[in-house]
Amino acid sequence: MTVEVHSLGCRLNLSESEAMRAMLGTAEDLVVVNSCAVTSEAVRQTRQAIRRARRARPDARLIVTGCAAEVEREMLGSMPEVDGLVANTAKLDPRAWNVPTTPAPCEKRGYTRGFVQVQNGCDHSCTFCVIPQGRGPSRSHSVADVLQDVAVHLDTGVNEIVLTGVDLTSWGVDLPGSPRLGALCEAILAKFPALPRLRLSSIDGAEVDDALFGLLADEARMMPHVHLSLQHGHDLILKRMKRRHSRNDALSLVERLRARRPEIAIGADLIAGFPTEDEEAHAANLSIIEQARVVHGHVFPFSPRPGTPAARMPQVDPALVKARAAELRAKVAQVRADWLAAQTGKPLWVLAEKGGTGHAETFAPVRLPAGTQPGALIRVTPARVVEGILEA
Repeated sequence: MTVEVHSLGCRLNLSESEAMRAMLGTAEDLVVVNSCAVTSEAVRQTRQAIRRARRARPDARLIVTGCAAEVEREMLGSMPEVDGLVANTAKLDPRAWNVPTTPAPCEKRGYTRGFVQVQNGCDHSCTFCVIPQGRGPSRSHSVADVLQDVAVHLDTGVNEIVLTGVDLTSWGVDLPGSPRLGALCEAILAKFPALPRLRLSSIDGAEVDDALFGLLADEARMMPHVHLSLQHGHDLILKRMKRRHSRNDALSLVERLRARRPEIAIGADLIAGFPTEDEEAHAANLSIIEQARVVHGHVFPFSPRPGTPAARMPQVDPALVKARAAELRAKVAQVRADWLAAQTGKPLWVLAEKGGTGHAETFAPVRLPAGTQPGALIRVTPARVVEGILEA
């Protein structure tokens, strides 16, 4: 059997996993686990994935890379299932793998969207975050390299490009002239006028420049879907997290975008139970979901990560953290249900995916007619919501 890659965690990892599959190509009997370390739960899932992969391929060489391979190097390296570790910063370098490979040819594989990495690493020091330990300082890909990567994905037949990075909106600060992400998006849209859809992964609202704001507000091919690295809704907690925005900063950005593009869908990362979080702070966290109308919510119960300042702060009782996370998820579900119901009767362009579903421009999930070809863009007018999915 040839190389098999298991990807955990963020969209950046997904993009890198696809690149590793292509790079390692014909390597025989090789299993790769591309790990995540953003939370203690992510590390637990990484360990589970390693054990499952070993049971499924007992005779294969099993290599672990990704953020957990840096942050939890000693623990993962001591697992009997693991044959070796590849540094996260070296995983796209063929020399790091020490295996004979022939890169896989570019094929039309039926992918529905292409994840394009434009940036890696982070120069910020959020007190809860271990990712800089796993990925290092911020590094931007050049415009030429990004355009080449987009072209490769488009050659496989995708109709949507998703730009990814650890700190996506810091793209360009280390390049000559310090261009901003808006300029990169403009270059992509200009170079590929036939590209129907350009989407961003998680962004930092504090780094949204005028050009990027204008594209999100007015450009039809830029998807009306913004996922904010919000983290919390209370100013004191945001300060203790060492975030660079306030609650009002985040709400102002959302209000300005919605004033220009009313259909825009807002997503957000939110942490429940950050150290020192009291009932007032938790209430602010809950209320920002409704005030910003967060319909794509990623809620994380706080877990102390090794070597971070937050791990040394006064901790909230784990049972209370779990309960608060459940409240946040319930609030997101309520706001999302109302939003989905409001989408009925509206014609939507939907990117078809495998399994008979797809996603609209706003990333609303839509169930499609039987036989719809994955990767196709089709017009659908949903009539109802069934189990959280729009249906015609």
